[in-house]
Amino acid sequence: MSDADTTAIWLWLAIIASGLYHGINPGMGWPLAVSAGLMEKSPRALATALLPLSAGHLAAMLLVLLPFALLITLVKWQHQIQIAAAIIVIAFGLVRLVDRRHLRALVRIPPTRLAFWSFAVAIAHGAGLMLLPIYLGLCATSAAHGGHAAAARVIDQDLAMALLVAFIHTAAMLGAGGLLAWLVYRYLGVRFVARSWFNLETVWAVSLILVGGAALALNVAAWR
Repeated sequence: MSDADTTAIWLWLAIIASGLYHGINPGMGWPLAVSAGLMEKSPRALATALLPLSAGHLAAMLLVLLPFALLITLVKWQHQIQIAAAIIVIAFGLVRLVDRRHLRALVRIPPTRLAFWSFAVAIAHGAGLMLLPIYLGLCATSAAHGGHAAAARVIDQDLAMALLVAFIHTAAMLGAGGLLAWLVYRYLGVRFVARSWFNLETVWAVSLILVGGAALALNVAAWR
């Protein structure tokens, strides 16, 4: 197995891990699915609520990834683009670490519009930004295998990679969040969340800084 293959495996594991991490975070919406199930006294209502939550999260991931899928075709600027992306991630993490306030606009979104709420929350928390350095790393390992033969081919590859990254990440998020929602709904009860859960805001901000910092260090070293 080549170094590129090993790197790609670790990056895909990071995609899945970030999805699981987003899934267990109550801020991404699984308590709303629990609420829907309890209000209608139906596990089907819980499952139904998870679908728009996942759709909104997926849309937020693609909104961040797809523009960079087009930018990465500028091969000679690849390292600069990756460094800029890493700096953006670090800066956003620092902002989240210093300023814990939530946008008032998020509160005004009615709970019935779950997909839009999930999309807005994921954007506001920088969920897609966490995927960005990992996605760019996967594009780099893919290029190491096949090279950049033509711009059209590169665009097709990187757009497909963006879609795959977003779908796998969202599937992991749906699995983790759905499992937690079901456990709380069926066995643990909402009091468990109120008493036992901890605030992930600091962990979220620090993880953004760490992901961006690692990507920045790797790309600066490769650029030199």
